[in-house]
Formats: sequence, C-alpha cells, structure tokens
Amino acid sequence: MTLIDTHAHIYDSQFDEDRDVMLQQAEKQQISQIWMPNCARETVAGMMALADQYPDRCLPMMGLHPSYVSDTFEEELTAVEDALNRNAFMAIGEIGLDFYWDMTFVEQQFVAFETQLRWASAQNLPVSMHTRSGHDRNAFAEAADLIEKLALPGLTGIFHCFVGTLDEANRAIELGFKLGIGGVATFKNGGLDKVLPYVDLDHLVLETDAPYLAPVPYRGKRNEPAYLQRIAQRVADLKQVHIDDVARHTTANAQSLLPALYANLLP
Repeated sequence: MTLIDTHAHIYDSQFDEDRDVMLQQAEKQQISQIWMPNCARETVAGMMALADQYPDRCLPMMGLHPSYVSDTFEEELTAVEDALNRNAFMAIGEIGLDFYWDMTFVEQQFVAFETQLRWASAQNLPVSMHTRSGHDRNAFAEAADLIEKLALPGLTGIFHCFVGTLDEANRAIELGFKLGIGGVATFKNGGLDKVLPYVDLDHLVLETDAPYLAPVPYRGKRNEPAYLQRIAQRVADLKQVHIDDVARHTTANAQSLLPALYANLLP
C-alpha cells in the first residue's frame, strides 16, 4: 500500500527542528510522495530546497496563495510567472479565494486567481485550489462560477481541503476536478460523513495540509504527512471498503494529475 499526500507545507518553520525525522516517519507509513503547494515569494526557497533534496518524493508547486494577496500582488504574480518559466513544477498552487480572514483585497484575489488559472491551462498543469468561505460569501461557489465562466481548455486539479456539500462535490467533479480530503473527514462535526459515502473513490485524493488540520486523535497538534493513513482509514470506514482500496484509488487519482514531466515517477 502506498499513499500520496497531495497537499502539505512541509517547508514550514514548524518542521525546522525535526524535518528529517518527519520525512522518515512519512516513509515508514508508506507515503510515497508529498506535494508541496507554494504560498508566496517568501516560501519558495524552503520549498525548492526540499524539492532538490528529495526530487522523487517532495514535488513542488508554484503559485500565490489568496491569503498572501496584498497591494503588492502584481509583484508576487511576476515572481510566480518567472519561476514557472525557469523551472519545472508539478502544479500551480496554492491558488484560489479566501473570504475567511480579511476582505480587503478580494478584488485582487480574483485577478490573481484568474491569472493563475489561465497559466495552468496554457502550460497544461493542474491546479491546487484553496476555497475558504466567510463573511457570508461562499468561496467554493464563486471559484466554481469563475471556472465555468472562463471555460479554459484542459483545466483540472484539486479542490484542496474540500468540506462542501454533496451538491458541491458533484459540481466539482463535473468541472473535472478531484476532491482533496484531509483531516476534517475525521472531525465529529466535519460534515464529510454526509458526503463521502455517496462520492466514488475515483474522484478523491488524500492530503494532510500539514502542519495544519491534524486528524483525530491529533487534532489541535502539529499535523504531518505520516498521519495520512488516519485520513485514509476514515475514508475507508465511511465508504465501507478496505483501506487498501482507498490507497489504490486515491494514489492512482493523484498520479493521473501529474504532468508529463513527472512521468518517470509513475509506476
């Protein structure tokens, strides 16, 4: 059994004291790959150092996270574009919309989001999308509306940290996207117990979002890729299948998103 963690910020400073041990624990738990979403210029160096050290295990994305969009967002986008032109990345991410913390730069978030979606389509790269609702606005719905409006050819990827309804799950699938299932699936009131039993395994990928959103029984503590098996087991329980079935499907689903440049990592 092998698993792929499709979203983990393992370059985060929370891992500075024990990053090698954390990666060893992930390997012991059969986590074959860890996909690393970028946030902004400040996170690139740490992410790329890991990608260089573990080129077969730690795969980098490039993008501007919506929570990092500010009055300098155009400079940030220029840096993202330059990086995409200089290096190979497995996806564009983490991109999207965040209405939870601050609405000051929502208009700029939409510009950054659309720009990066267009780059993904042009470069035939998947996207890792962040959609966090708040202030009475549904980030998932507004992201899906934009994707439908743009109708960009070949656009695909993952709705990261999916916590929506069954109708929203079906809408994401119809748009050609996978659902990124993480620690929220293990939460008592996470809501995914009302969704996952009705979604085929072919539409799911697994993620930790480490160091955030640790699954039960680690909730409230630092998350890490080794805990992905907890999430896989929860999905298996909700689907009433064996964890090996979850691993087989979600790993294949993740691998199907990898661009041609990473074909050597396929079995």
